[in-house]
Amino acid sequence: MSKGPRSAAARRDWGSDESGCSVLHLDMDAFFASCELARRPELRGLPVIVGGQERGVVLAATYEARAFGVRSAMPMTRARLLCPQATVIRPDHSLYRDVSRSVMGMLHEVTPLVEQVSVDEAFLDVSGARRRLGPPTVIGAALRRRIEAEHGVTASVGIARNKFVAKLASTHSKPDGLMLVPAQATVDFLHTLPVGALWGVGEKTEKSLAAWGITTVAELAHTDLGSLQTAVGRVSGAHLHDLSWGRDPRPVVPEHREHSIGAETTFDIDQDDTVAVSRRVLELSDRVAARLRHQGVMARTVSVKVRSSDFATFTRSRTLDGATDVAREIYLVARELVSGVDLGGLPVRLVGVRGENLQQRGGSAQQPTLEESVDPRSGAQREAELALDAVREKFGKTAIDLGAQHKNGTHLY
Repeated sequence: MSKGPRSAAARRDWGSDESGCSVLHLDMDAFFASCELARRPELRGLPVIVGGQERGVVLAATYEARAFGVRSAMPMTRARLLCPQATVIRPDHSLYRDVSRSVMGMLHEVTPLVEQVSVDEAFLDVSGARRRLGPPTVIGAALRRRIEAEHGVTASVGIARNKFVAKLASTHSKPDGLMLVPAQATVDFLHTLPVGALWGVGEKTEKSLAAWGITTVAELAHTDLGSLQTAVGRVSGAHLHDLSWGRDPRPVVPEHREHSIGAETTFDIDQDDTVAVSRRVLELSDRVAARLRHQGVMARTVSVKVRSSDFATFTRSRTLDGATDVAREIYLVARELVSGVDLGGLPVRLVGVRGENLQQRGGSAQQPTLEESVDPRSGAQREAELALDAVREKFGKTAIDLGAQHKNGTHLY
């Protein structure tokens, strides 16, 4: 769900003229929480939070929980204080990926012009689908019905002449709604909004604009461009001025390529056992490698994140001699990076592993991976991990774990 501010004045019927409005923004409502409610319908209508039982942050919350002030990315301890009666559910990322993959498949049946921007939202350009499927409102309504029928979750859809306005429309149609902003109503719609609704206006920029007496999009639009650039900078000023008049030339880009793939976890109890930390680094490396292979990419850089019990966060990275999608290779580098972080004797609260500097795998010119260049057995290691992928695809993500023997008998590399 969009975290930008809304306007009550914007939540109305802006007209029915769909000419020139071929961009749809589809956004799942409280996605993780909705997936959980679909398989636990007895919790519908109740406050539900998806996240760790005690540690970590809120990943999603039902609208009933949000009424108590619970928000995504909020520390779980804070969320439980605000809404102690909420049911807390541990996340099931395998379920969310499966539902997301199915929904995105539905969108691609409508048009090849689908730009997925996250696990639960995407832009569509349906200009080429009108003759076959009808006007955008009909397409959006049909998608919403199908998603709910097949997965028991709801989606909100915004329709407009460009991506920026379509995104705002979907935000103002939530939850479980559809909003059309006709081309001729674009400026009137935008000028009902607070300035924080504009892309690029964060807390700092909002304060800078407020110092100039600019608190709404309408006020920004009618501010002299030179003054606006003085307030927030030349580039940002021009960008925000364009948005305030509904100018957004960006097309829907069908392929969204991730720049990095990572995974992280917060320990239930702050951890000072180095073997336990290494075991978790292995699990995370395995997850990262599996996602790399699934997407047909390899990582040239391995990075780690370590957070100590006092919430100090450290990151380290290393660029490899060759790209890899093998968990063993990622783990060996990640373990060394984690062990090199000086936490001043404090235990570990969170650890993360990420593959960066991605490149496509495949082709006869593919170079050997880091380990293949020095150890011919590494090719066999990758084959073994591919076999694990097949087992997990058939029997579930937790059907089998990657492991290796530590020198003291612990199951590590």
